[in-house]
Order: sequence, then C-alpha cells, then structure tokens
Amino acid sequence: MSSTTIDTPTKILTATLALLERPGAKLPTMSDIARASGVSRQAVYLHFPGRTDLLIAATRFQDMQNDVNAALTASRSATSGTERLDAFVTAWGNYIPKIYGVARAILAVVDTDAEAAAAWNTRMADMREGCAAAVQALAHEGTLPANVDPEQATDLLWTILSVRTWENLTQTCGWDQACYIDTVRGLALAALAQDVGALTDVLACPDPPA
Repeated sequence: MSSTTIDTPTKILTATLALLERPGAKLPTMSDIARASGVSRQAVYLHFPGRTDLLIAATRFQDMQNDVNAALTASRSATSGTERLDAFVTAWGNYIPKIYGVARAILAVVDTDAEAAAAWNTRMADMREGCAAAVQALAHEGTLPANVDPEQATDLLWTILSVRTWENLTQTCGWDQACYIDTVRGLALAALAQDVGALTDVLACPDPPA
C-alpha cells in the first residue's frame, strides 16, 4: 500500500482555511491553528513567522486549490482591452463566492486586528493589479474614455468588484449570482470601455421568486 505524506506547511495552511471557513468563525490564534494542524505552536512559527504571514499564505494556498490562474486565463490571453475587462470582471465576480467564507472571517476583524488588516490589504492589492491591467489594456488601445484618468478608473473598477459590494448585493439584498455578474459587467463595460449597449444588463435582473 502506498501512502501520501502531507508536509507540515500544507497541514498548517489546510487547517487554517478550515478554521476560517467554519460558520461564524472567529480569526484563529496561532495556538488554535497549531492544535487544528496537529503540530506544535513552535512548528507553526517555524514555517510562518507571524499570523500575517500565515493568513497571506493561506489565502494564496486557497487560490492554488481553486486554480485561480485557470479562471484568469481568458482575461490574460484576451486580444482586446474590452475583452480583457469583460473576462476579468466575470472571473473575479464568480471567484468571490469561493473565497467568501475566509474573506468574511478576516473582514470581520480588519478594523481591530492589524495582522488581519495587513493580510487583507495584501490580498486586495493583488486583486487591484488585475484591475489595473484591464484598465491599462483599455488605455493602450484607446478604448478608455480620453478624459478618464487610468488610476481613477482602476479605483472605480476595484471598488465595483470589492468583496463588500458582492456581499451587500448578494447576501444583504438577495441578488442571485447571475444578476450580480450581469450588473457589474454592464457597469464596468459602460463606464470604462464606452460600451453603452452594456447598460441594458444593469439592473435588468428578473424579480426574485416570491
């Protein structure tokens, strides 16, 4: 019989994600993670010097598990700025539900926990790079409106695609995922790619069932 040995960092990262994804989860301490991993607290610190490092590594490990690179292939291989913007908005918008459990646990304490805030800011900086790349593609081909500053356009796209926006629309307001995607795509394409026709998708969702 063959056996697969799971290395210690993978054990730690897997346990961290499991703790974060529990309903109503609180941000775990390093001791919590050590117990859940079945390793010593010292072993956790050996591989991850601080909780910020561990949380950043855990979110990137989650990306690897979900094969985020495959999800972004269409955006990265797009042949036009509009195509890249459309593909990026769709990919990220459909990726949020996969990471929401972890994101919610971190977001719950970002105002009071500096380590959580640092980890979250790193994750959002990574996402912002994708927004900036889409905007730059639009600017390069001349599709971005001439009077629009690329930095401000990136700010707008980054905000439209924030986890908080997805949370407010789908979890608080009860929009379904397809309605959310259609609306954010329409907003992004109309505002940044001068695609007026995309406005037909904004707020055009069918009424939810009674």
